[in-house]
Amino acid sequence: MVRVKICGITSARDAAMAVDLGVDALGFIFAPSPRRVSPENARMIVDCLPPFVHTVGVFVNQDVRIIQDIVDFCGLDLIQLHGDESPEFCRTLMPRTIKAFRLKDLSSLVPFRPYQGKVRALLLDTYQHGIRGGTGKTFDWRLAVGIRELGVPIILSGGLGPSNIKNAITTVKPYGVDLNSGIESRPGRKDPELMKQLMERINRIRSGGCFNA
Repeated sequence: MVRVKICGITSARDAAMAVDLGVDALGFIFAPSPRRVSPENARMIVDCLPPFVHTVGVFVNQDVRIIQDIVDFCGLDLIQLHGDESPEFCRTLMPRTIKAFRLKDLSSLVPFRPYQGKVRALLLDTYQHGIRGGTGKTFDWRLAVGIRELGVPIILSGGLGPSNIKNAITTVKPYGVDLNSGIESRPGRKDPELMKQLMERINRIRSGGCFNA
């Protein structure tokens, strides 16, 4: 069964709405972004969540001590690294690490193998110069299909929303999907109707069968 993460959570309202709709995980961005949230605000939101909702901190090229301090302060479950972090850097934060990669073409597939055994999952996003996440654009999903052969859970991201989620899931068969700008009314503010449409379509896919990572 495909899992769903909503990233760029900045308010208790959006978090509660996502949880009520059946989202599995919430992402909090602690790097420069229109959706950046303070550790204090993230902790307040996390403290209000019910059990069994995973929380993920998103970081970009930040010091390992800063990452660990924020994760501990906020009580986060997982760490998503969206920068140029090396396999060894990722290993220091195991077993909670998700490593994001931005895909552009076949040359983007070279760096994956060294991360085997050093991360819990690989998140595949769209490459856009100067932007790490939240591009609102998709990439060629055929690139993701080959990466599944590494045996590491794949989380698909990049321009996903209600209009293309079915095609994305049936094409890639990921462990999970990560959504952000495709379900927003503006950066950092999730749209209730788009979130509802998204989860309705994902639930229809879930009821039709399970996909393995």
